[in-house]
Amino acid sequence: MRDTLFRNMAAALWLVLAAGHAGSQAPERTNYFDDPFVQITSGLAGCPVPAGPLYSRDQVREEAHGRSQRGVSCHMAGRCRLPNSFLYDKEIVPRVVIATRYSGRFADTSVWASGQRRTVTLMGCVQSAAQSRDLESLIGNIDDIEGVVNYLMIGTSGTPRYEVAAPAARK
Repeated sequence: MRDTLFRNMAAALWLVLAAGHAGSQAPERTNYFDDPFVQITSGLAGCPVPAGPLYSRDQVREEAHGRSQRGVSCHMAGRCRLPNSFLYDKEIVPRVVIATRYSGRFADTSVWASGQRRTVTLMGCVQSAAQSRDLESLIGNIDDIEGVVNYLMIGTSGTPRYEVAAPAARK
């Protein structure tokens, strides 16, 4: 009787622990909205790789309506060419790649760019603060870009100001 009780208690404890572990796993995240995210340069080895624009199911539900509305009033007023500010991003990010590579000043960096609502976010590693400012300025002068978020770090050591990709996602 006592052995049976002990086995039942052990089994119940195992079930509670297993359920708690399953519930503690992070929800799956994907780039549901297909936000542009590209590596622009790869000249600085050991740079922490950004995670990119990833969303959980709950975040997708929260974002969907707002994303469908952003930029509509600007377009209706005749101030914006496209009816949604997110539609510019797929045009902008390739121009960011071209401008950066064409300048020839950033080959010794490892930089990724993400576009969202006509804002480009720069993540990765550069050699100096001056190089970071120069890249931010170059990108900020590209047509249709309303802003640049600079999360570049000097060198490859330290803690990045962006979310880092999971080890399996790194190349």
